[in-house]
Amino acid sequence: MTGGTRKRGATWSYYFDLGKIDGKRQKKEKGGFKTKKEAETALAKAINEYNNAGAVFTPSEITVSDYLDQWYDLYCKPNLKYQSQVTYLRIIEIHLKPKYGKYRLKALTSAILQEYANDLKMSGLAKKYVSCILTVFGAALDYAVEPMHYLSANPMRYVKLPKIERSPRERIVLSMEDWERIVERFPSGSRFYIPLMIGFYTGLRISETFGLTWDDIDLEKRELTVNKQIVKRNFGADVRKVVEKKDKRKLRSSWYFATPKTQSSKRTVKFGEMLYQALKQERAEQMKNELKHGERYTIQVVKKELDEKGNEMQRIVPVQKSLQSDLPRVKMVCVTEHGEYTSTDSFKYCSKIIHKELKIAFDYHSLRHTHATILIESGADVKDVQTRLGHANIQTTLQTYVHDTEKMANRSVDIFEQAVKQKKLS
Repeated sequence: MTGGTRKRGATWSYYFDLGKIDGKRQKKEKGGFKTKKEAETALAKAINEYNNAGAVFTPSEITVSDYLDQWYDLYCKPNLKYQSQVTYLRIIEIHLKPKYGKYRLKALTSAILQEYANDLKMSGLAKKYVSCILTVFGAALDYAVEPMHYLSANPMRYVKLPKIERSPRERIVLSMEDWERIVERFPSGSRFYIPLMIGFYTGLRISETFGLTWDDIDLEKRELTVNKQIVKRNFGADVRKVVEKKDKRKLRSSWYFATPKTQSSKRTVKFGEMLYQALKQERAEQMKNELKHGERYTIQVVKKELDEKGNEMQRIVPVQKSLQSDLPRVKMVCVTEHGEYTSTDSFKYCSKIIHKELKIAFDYHSLRHTHATILIESGADVKDVQTRLGHANIQTTLQTYVHDTEKMANRSVDIFEQAVKQKKLS
């Protein structure tokens, strides 16, 4: 490694060559030292830090930055879904490269990475996000061991996630009074009435509700089928350009149908009279509006495309009815009077009004949580609730949606008292 000192004006500076990043040789220079000796001492310390990152090792030529780029191209692109690619690349560019990008890969040790994990904890990041950063780094280093053989062992293996004492996220359960105020503010005829009703009366996730088409709803059997969800993604640019916000002209986004969150998310959900009447009326109104607005009415068609891995996906394309399209039409459940698609982005306005105008703690997930809590409080079988919500295992239902409430506690007391009385009589 080359380096040296030089006098610049009244002070001294040191400089030395770094490893290559993006194939280009990088140079480090720092000035402001009063004497040449101070600059030489600082140079030796800087070179030692660069070469070792605080540890004794046998260095490899590849830097962490270049390796992460290599790992992303070789592993992430072919194997991860679009949203996961975006998440991984943001972690790489925002967290990993700025911290360790200039160092050589073999400079990393468990001690160094444990200190990094502790620093992430102290930075105030959410526990889940800290875990995600460390998981991504760990996966990258696993790949460096096998199949790349850049490392003999993964230094992340012995790093422990620091305990982050943080109050659990409040899970909002709406009172019936608050629910009545919400549907009074967004009554039948509002573009938000149907998604609110679906969330409250079925417990669907927001991406499932806004992915529903009329083909998914059987009014005669009073049931709906969850076989897809809605996702927003960019097209016309690769993930790296999206993350780095380059080539903004091509960073267009659109809504796509995607597979459900998990295999167990594919399910049929029965519903009762209230939602039946709401859906029946909405279906009739949409048919009436389409006749009323005629060729000016907006419809949605689906266009088949290929994702980064060559898998088929379906993009939802809005077109005016007057434009004859050869693409198959899809009839979305959540639309406006003029047929425009009501998306999860559109629903943010509804949530904002409920927060600021009605002063009610609310997000769409609170409808799902309220639905599950009412069922459990009323004595519904937990296994049935799990199936209805589409959870992969019953522990998720128990830990996430079933919690102690005053009503449940009182019912337990009543059950016990009645059981004791029966035993005394027998």
